[in-house]
Amino acid sequence: MSSNIGMMDSAYFVGRNEILNWINSRLQLNLSRIEDAASGAVQCQMIDMTYPGAVPMHKVNFDAKTEYEMIQNYKVLQEVFNKLKIEKHIEVNRLVKGRPLDNLEFLQWLKRYCDSVNGGIMNENYNPVERRLKGGKERNSKGSLKSSKSVQANNLYNSASGDAAVINKNSVSKQGKMGLAAASGDVQALSKEITDLKLSVDLLEKERDFYFAKLRDIEILCQTPEVENLPMAVAIKKILYATDAKESSLEEAQEYISQTADSGETEDEADNI
Repeated sequence: MSSNIGMMDSAYFVGRNEILNWINSRLQLNLSRIEDAASGAVQCQMIDMTYPGAVPMHKVNFDAKTEYEMIQNYKVLQEVFNKLKIEKHIEVNRLVKGRPLDNLEFLQWLKRYCDSVNGGIMNENYNPVERRLKGGKERNSKGSLKSSKSVQANNLYNSASGDAAVINKNSVSKQGKMGLAAASGDVQALSKEITDLKLSVDLLEKERDFYFAKLRDIEILCQTPEVENLPMAVAIKKILYATDAKESSLEEAQEYISQTADSGETEDEADNI
């Protein structure tokens, strides 16, 4: 099923507000931005709701903040995809960057897939809050053994290094002030870079919407009863509905037009005879 969802599928025309409402209503969350789902935890639980118990929720970190933590969530999701034979490659490196467009497209695909499995009907027997809490408790209980050992090691280390810390206090204080000044400049540079990136994303989204609208107009025109069976209209629809992004469907469309033209010439010759 997943491999049949092409870029011209209606799934990719679903707006961000509808996607957010779908997530919040299903999982009882309160996301306000698409990029809030960039950690991969939401996607994991959506699959868990579609296939109850299929996702090891104790491995899913809803508090993931760093790219490393997010990648672990997507690893869990990809493993579940492989287990369920869902033919979808996850672009992890793009999603963890938190770019709205990349995350929107993945969530659009996910909604389309989940709706195809459950018919768009919510699983009333699934308690998303309880499932998250249970998963969190299991994860914390496993982590507590490791943390207790770490605390013991830290206590031994701190007792041994206490005297050295007093001696180095003054030198560290001076270095800290210099570090803060340098960090302040880095923060300003990063803030400017983030602003520039947001502007670039906005422009890309507008450009994507513009071309999607053009493609939709072409699709509607090709579906008009007067022209939908014409060779050119059929060839254009072959390109629009191609599901494999790696291979161009232009050659197939051109071959179809050539075959149609050849058959038309054969019929004309037969009529003349």
